[in-house]
Amino acid sequence: MSETPEHIEEKRLQALPWLIFSSRWLQLPLYLGLIVAQLVYVVLFVKELWHLILGATELSEQKIMLAVLGLIDVVMISNLLVMVIVGGYETFVSRLRLEGHPDQPEWLSHVNAGVLKVKLATAIIGISSIHLLKTFIEAGQIGIAGAKVTWDGVFWQTTIHMAFILSAIGIAYVDRLMNAPPAHKAKH
Repeated sequence: MSETPEHIEEKRLQALPWLIFSSRWLQLPLYLGLIVAQLVYVVLFVKELWHLILGATELSEQKIMLAVLGLIDVVMISNLLVMVIVGGYETFVSRLRLEGHPDQPEWLSHVNAGVLKVKLATAIIGISSIHLLKTFIEAGQIGIAGAKVTWDGVFWQTTIHMAFILSAIGIAYVDRLMNAPPAHKAKH
C-alpha cells in the first residue's frame, strides 16, 4: 500500500517541529563546558586559599581581607555557574527530575526564563559588589607608587555597578509585569 502525497507531506511537516525541538540538545556541550569552568574555579579557590594560609602570619589585615573577598568572589561566581547550569538545563534542555530529592534547590521548583534572569542579575550585582568593595579598600593606596587603583577606575566601576543594579531592577520589573495576573474587569 503506497502512501498518498498528502500523507508524505504531513510526515515531512511533522519532522521539522521534531528537529527544531530536538535542537535544544545542542546546548548540552555548553552546560558540560560550564561544569569544566566550575572545576577551574575550584582549582583557583584552593590555590588562593593555600596562599592565604601560607601568608596568614605575614599579611596585613587589609591584605587578608582582600584575599578573603577574592575567595568570596570565586564562590559567588561558582554559585552563578550552578544557577546557569542547573536552571538553564532545566529550563531549556530537559527536566532534571529531582522532585523529592533532599538536595533539590528550593528555587528550582519554580524556575523559568524570567526567574533565571532575575537570579542571574542579582548574582552579578553580588559579584560586582565584591569587586567594588575590593576597589574601595584599595582606594586608600591611590597616589602611592605602584597603586592598582585610580580615581577614574573607582568612578567607572561604581558607574558600571549602578548600571547592573538598574538593569536588574528593569529585568525584575518586566518579569513582574509579564507574570502579573490579568486585571479584573470592574463590575457594573
